[in-house]
Amino acid sequence: MKQTWVKPFLTAHRMGGMNKFGAVRAQNHQSDIDGVEIAPLLEKYGSPLFIVSEKTLRDNVRRLRRAFATRWPKVRHGWSYKTNYLAAICNVLHQEGSWAEVVSEFEYRKARANGVPGSRIIFNGPWKPNDILELAAQEGATIHLDHLDELYALEQVACKLGKQVPVGIRLNFDTGYTDSWSRFGFNLESGAAKDAVQRIAASPWLKLTGLHSHIGTFVLDVRAYSAQIRIMTDFMEQVERDTGCVIEYLDIGGGFASRNALQGMYLPPDQIVPSFEQYAEAICGTLMEATKGRAAAGKPLPTLILETGRAVVDDAEILVTTVVGGKRLPDGRRAAILDAGINLLFTAFWYNHEVKPLRPLNGIAEETVLYGPLCMNIDVVRASIMLPPLNVGESLVIRPVGAYNNTQWMQFIQRRPAVVMVTQNGEVSVIRASEQLEDVSGLEQVPLALQQPFPQGIPA
Repeated sequence: MKQTWVKPFLTAHRMGGMNKFGAVRAQNHQSDIDGVEIAPLLEKYGSPLFIVSEKTLRDNVRRLRRAFATRWPKVRHGWSYKTNYLAAICNVLHQEGSWAEVVSEFEYRKARANGVPGSRIIFNGPWKPNDILELAAQEGATIHLDHLDELYALEQVACKLGKQVPVGIRLNFDTGYTDSWSRFGFNLESGAAKDAVQRIAASPWLKLTGLHSHIGTFVLDVRAYSAQIRIMTDFMEQVERDTGCVIEYLDIGGGFASRNALQGMYLPPDQIVPSFEQYAEAICGTLMEATKGRAAAGKPLPTLILETGRAVVDDAEILVTTVVGGKRLPDGRRAAILDAGINLLFTAFWYNHEVKPLRPLNGIAEETVLYGPLCMNIDVVRASIMLPPLNVGESLVIRPVGAYNNTQWMQFIQRRPAVVMVTQNGEVSVIRASEQLEDVSGLEQVPLALQQPFPQGIPA
């Protein structure tokens, strides 16, 4: 018997469903920042465009300070200039009480130009030229010595000034949880740190008042900071006992992770990145235990100095970019070409940044590669991400991007775009104008003989 005829039908192959890595999260869109629509900003200031949230920036640093100030009586935050030294961002944090933490002559002078007095500058870094060392010593900056040659140089500066200069030394050591950054400071295990302390104690021109260390970057295990505090406080007690000095502060550097996704990280940031409160509990709890005998011995509790940068500014800034082209790769994957690449987003080398369309998009999401506009094979913003079809002109929001991208961006092939800030009252201000050709080439000088590109007599 003949079977009953059934009208043929097509069943769509739905990509992005369950797989061995779990379900793909829905691709939401982001059309505004702090209630300000993004699309009109692109029309006014162009694409690509960096947008900073003043509210988020202030909220972050207030939460950081509150987490530590409620657990330790003397806390100071030094804003890490190398993380993002746009003046508007720095001054927001200075208004919130943060000092300037700088690592070069350029950054020191930039902090002074921002209105920060030398007495509120923490001066780190492996190279401090003599002229800036002298200025920092005159202005009362907190100077951290990195190596013996710098110690000798500062001693000569202090002798020239005729004054005893208070100093700290940078330590490096093995916490057991992070790789030891042995290229910076004096090593504890080898005895180099003890030798530096003895050298300072013997000098009439230098006075040891602080200890500094920085154990790493994007540190996800708070036990690393507990180990750091124990090692530093043990050394503090030894130093005070051996030399008779009084350590006034412990500077534990930075390294707190932001809500960004490291490449190769299995779980989402919300599940593995510690909160400020978790960092503070580990650090201050250990510090309280390690210093409980100081009051009985007549010694003051040390000021705790933090140099947190990434965790404060990263999620306060986004990058908006526009699709300028697309193609199918030989392996079948879809690729989109954006007007922003690693020239603006240097952190794309180690982060899988969150990417959202500016508006809801139709179509089936599939694996997509996001390329930048540079004529370089390494210009990859995301090597793989599930996105709906992207037409030319569609805009994408990439976040968080506030840490290191505005300091490590490049004048390579493309000019650098504008940066705007959405203020607390909802206004939008340009905090760095987009570059023009004259900004890039304005410092160039062309010899007279080379000013004519095609001299007469040379055949075309």
